[in-house]
Amino acid sequence: MNQNRNLPGFAISIIPLIALIVMLVLNVRIFGDSALDGSVQIVLLSASAIVAGISMISKKRKWDDLEKGIISSISTSTSAIILLLFIGALAGTWMVSGIIPTMIFYGLKFINPTFFLVTSCIAAAIISVSSGSSWTTIATIGIGLLGIGKALGFETGWIAGAIISGAYFGDKVSPLSETTNMASSVAGVPIFRHIRYMMITTVPSFIIALVIYLIYGLSFKSDSAVNTSELVTALSDSYNITPWLFIVPLITFALILKRVPAIVVVFTSVITGSIAAFIFQPDMLSELAGDSTTPLVGKLTSIVRVMYGKTTPETGNEVLNTLVATKGMSGMLNTIWLVICAMTFGGVMEASGMLQTITQKMATLMKSTFSTVASTVTSCLFLNAAAADQYIAILLPGRMFLGTYKKKGIPDELLSRTLEDSATVTSVLIPWNTCGMAQSSVLGVMTLTYMPYCFFNIISPVMTLIIAAIGYKIKPVSQESVISEEKAFIA
Repeated sequence: MNQNRNLPGFAISIIPLIALIVMLVLNVRIFGDSALDGSVQIVLLSASAIVAGISMISKKRKWDDLEKGIISSISTSTSAIILLLFIGALAGTWMVSGIIPTMIFYGLKFINPTFFLVTSCIAAAIISVSSGSSWTTIATIGIGLLGIGKALGFETGWIAGAIISGAYFGDKVSPLSETTNMASSVAGVPIFRHIRYMMITTVPSFIIALVIYLIYGLSFKSDSAVNTSELVTALSDSYNITPWLFIVPLITFALILKRVPAIVVVFTSVITGSIAAFIFQPDMLSELAGDSTTPLVGKLTSIVRVMYGKTTPETGNEVLNTLVATKGMSGMLNTIWLVICAMTFGGVMEASGMLQTITQKMATLMKSTFSTVASTVTSCLFLNAAAADQYIAILLPGRMFLGTYKKKGIPDELLSRTLEDSATVTSVLIPWNTCGMAQSSVLGVMTLTYMPYCFFNIISPVMTLIIAAIGYKIKPVSQESVISEEKAFIA
């Protein structure tokens, strides 16, 4: 009760959000495609200052408390920041070692353009189910598929949309996924019961996405002037293309299946990719080194440069030069800067109590089962945008609405499913969310460019609302059935 009295009012709480939205709109109109180069960061920090100012003046909150909230919020993104740096290094080493060029080479030879988007979506889904990580999937096979799609003449938005749709489908239904485990645990639902219940909305959403990609593939006619046979020739002339290079991705996926932490997996992949570069692409490394005291020092220098900096191998083919160019760790620094600014805004919003106020306001709209689900979806979408973090978008509504679901006799698994359908999958659609920033940087495709083509991610929250409106498989809670199901699960 005392805590609720100390929370800011709803009218005050939405002022920073309105200011943020206005500034973001103006920012995009003024800076256009370069909005993420630094101006968005200024907008997020300005919005954070507005939150802090209002809190310190209206609620007499101490700056120390707000600062602790900011630090706590940024600390939750530490692993993501480290992972982004290693992903940048991985992209460089896998490119110069010939791993990704080999994927592109065989992809151009064997993948039918008509089924490319469907194939990409399914392949990303399979890897993501196995790994439980959409980030790792996109950073490995996703980069290769993007190169193949570009060479075939597909727009980057369509390619990235198909890859992300598949990766997030797999992330949702994998028992190894952090978000899947988080959503089930916050609602108190056993993981496999949660996954089975998710299939009701997830599978139809995925099938619809695949159908859309198939229809587009059937009508696809490349406007690109790229000659794939010339590209294949340029690849074989510039790189030592061999199936032996697939050993590195196989090692990566073996580690994933053994549930090795993502940072360790990606770091190991950087090291194995570097070793592969020494073995299979010595001429490429020597060429990148230029003049050096000894060949060994030159090759080592090239590997280090590929890990941290921009690299553009000269292949003699302008299109291929663009495909194999990488930015290394330095290419991720702008995204990391954006992550820190976004988490600053999310942290100060939570520390000020404004996030709780807005979420509690959503709870007052929960009258029927449908309105309860709709309020949960809205809250998750809002928190993905306001807090810029999918974990907050899962945890905060999950904790706040669990009691409401129980009081209304609504199954807990409906809450856990709704959290995933609306928080996990939509995080990647928001440019300043950690997921949106990460995937945009890894794939080199603006979030607003791929967003309209992430059909699975767009359809999922809509599908959960449709199923809730129909009432399909939503039965009042029976304590006896829950207890018996728990016993069966434990057994």
